[in-house]
Amino acid sequence: MSQELALIRRITLKLIPFLVLLYLVAYVDRSAVGFAKLHMSADVGIGDAAYGMGAGLFFIGYFLLEVPSNLWLERFGARRWFARILITWGAITCAMALIQGPWSFYTLRFLLGAAEAGFFPGVLYYITQWYPVRHRGKIMGLFILSQPIAMMITGPVAGALLGLEGLGGLHGWQWLFIAIGLPAMLLTWPTLRWLPDGPRQVAWLSEAEKDWLAGELRKDLATFGQTRHGNPLHALKDRRVLLLALYYLPVTLSIYGLGLWLPTLIQQFGGSDLTTGFVSSVPYVFGILGLLIVPRSSDRLNDRYGHLAGLYLLGAIGLACAAWFAAPALQLAALCAAAFSLFSCTAVFWTLPGDSSPGPVQRQVSR
Repeated sequence: MSQELALIRRITLKLIPFLVLLYLVAYVDRSAVGFAKLHMSADVGIGDAAYGMGAGLFFIGYFLLEVPSNLWLERFGARRWFARILITWGAITCAMALIQGPWSFYTLRFLLGAAEAGFFPGVLYYITQWYPVRHRGKIMGLFILSQPIAMMITGPVAGALLGLEGLGGLHGWQWLFIAIGLPAMLLTWPTLRWLPDGPRQVAWLSEAEKDWLAGELRKDLATFGQTRHGNPLHALKDRRVLLLALYYLPVTLSIYGLGLWLPTLIQQFGGSDLTTGFVSSVPYVFGILGLLIVPRSSDRLNDRYGHLAGLYLLGAIGLACAAWFAAPALQLAALCAAAFSLFSCTAVFWTLPGDSSPGPVQRQVSR
């Protein structure tokens, strides 16, 4: 067992930090629009309704391209396909600095979702090619740490960038979009250079280790089964896929609702843009704590549904209290409880597709 843990640790050190970095950049990109809204609305005439529409159009583009993107990932390989996703979403994010009104905002948000489609589920599928099921809860937790870390970083950075108003003739929110789009483009070459397509392509595993890993993954297939569909869209009729999508819907709605509207809520507490950025980071500290604690507990006790039930309940209570309380301190405390549960839910939830069907079903359950 010690040799197994040593191997898993080596794989983790080789892959997970870089994958966390990529998803951190993706999540900074997604969440920064909430801070840009604080000033962009007045500058280009985008009200709350138009902002909500544009925020939602991101997910329409993401939804439409999700399944094709994952099919192309398998065809071209993770390394090339992730690099394609990075350079296109980085370029479109930089182009957000050119927004002139609601329609350009709608168009670029839709294109951004289409460009990024497939990245998160692609990484989840990629992880299943390296880790047996019994290790995935902890690994998912480590990977999804990038979400609250990104949100925690975004607040202060966005607050500082918004303070660049007028520099070079640009608004602060324009500098924000440019600054968060560039890292994705710059990471394209490192992704092509360092990210392997699979275990067989690396020199840092021995042939015996590669054979052992392949054997363990075959055992998982024999234990949990595998569903194949001649037409991958038929997976959308699979009862398990639909149930998993239904279970995950409230979690993803809550996480993105928190990310897109939290800066606006915190701004109402009073204070500068920088203060708003720092205070907005606080709930995500609790999200990080949840991801460090809950997935390990779920793996240790081999319990997914019991943990999820408790986390769903805590998240619902936290969000309801945040809406009910009037005092800023109590609202913030409730949001901290919600963040703790929501991000923990994500890590535990994404072990379920692999537990029930490690192959194509996981690739079709989209985020």
